[in-house]
Amino acid sequence: MSAVTLNESSLKEIMNSPDTTPLPAAPELKPRPTPFLPRGQAFADAIGKFFRAVLPPILGIALFVLLWQIVSSSGGDQGLPGPAKTWESAKLLFADPFYDNGPNDKGIGWNILHSLYRVGMGFGLAALVGIPLGFMIGRFQFLSGMLSPIISLLRPVSPLAWLPIGLYVFKETEPASLWVIFISSIWPIILNTAAGVSRVPQDYLNVARVLNLSEWKIFTRILFPSVLPYMMTGIRLSMGVAWLVIVAAEMLTGGTGLGFWVWDEWNNLNVEHILIAIFIVGIVGLVLEQALVMIANRFNYE
Repeated sequence: MSAVTLNESSLKEIMNSPDTTPLPAAPELKPRPTPFLPRGQAFADAIGKFFRAVLPPILGIALFVLLWQIVSSSGGDQGLPGPAKTWESAKLLFADPFYDNGPNDKGIGWNILHSLYRVGMGFGLAALVGIPLGFMIGRFQFLSGMLSPIISLLRPVSPLAWLPIGLYVFKETEPASLWVIFISSIWPIILNTAAGVSRVPQDYLNVARVLNLSEWKIFTRILFPSVLPYMMTGIRLSMGVAWLVIVAAEMLTGGTGLGFWVWDEWNNLNVEHILIAIFIVGIVGLVLEQALVMIANRFNYE
């Protein structure tokens, strides 16, 4: 067996020669197949979601109407009007909602608009006063200690107890109604805004103090963004209180509005219209609540 000998020049030639051995090809990556549902299965899932979302409210409304019909049937002719009779009255009522036959005979549309106007004015005044006051109470401990007993004393007072004070001070029913809405809806705004300010992390305020920020910059850069969710919660609660109070206030002050309309229909023994007014108050309150919820969610996302 002969040995193969390599001299120095041969070794250098082998080491310097390029490696022409082809590299192994990389394995081809195939995309994973996406799960595919048959068209019938996807349609069935969509139908199932739809029924799970819609069926419970429909069943609840149907049960409510059934109980209403049972109660009205058990009372006979002098009992509570049933759903069918109330529906027929509602169609006639909303056939011409904006007629005007004088100050005490207006369509249901005018009464709704007058109530919304009073709620908007009283609630707007409560927000203009309550939001800055809530910020100051939450920001300054001395002011909080000074005003907390007053708020605790006045907040539980019934809204209707404020009406005679308003009539005595303003001498007219319209500003007295606005006063009742204002004084009833201001407390949730103040308390929730102050609670939001008090929950701002102290580290933020310490950094602002080190940087010598003005009170305006502390308010716009630190307090307002942190307090906004609490403030929106207070606004929602205040709107609900204002809408609850307006009906009772208008019953006592007269003139126009849903409260006056309900009382006038009671004097005429028109129970169907009273039931319709109850549904109107509930629907308008629900719309206002959902609108404020949408606004609050938009602020929270931002």
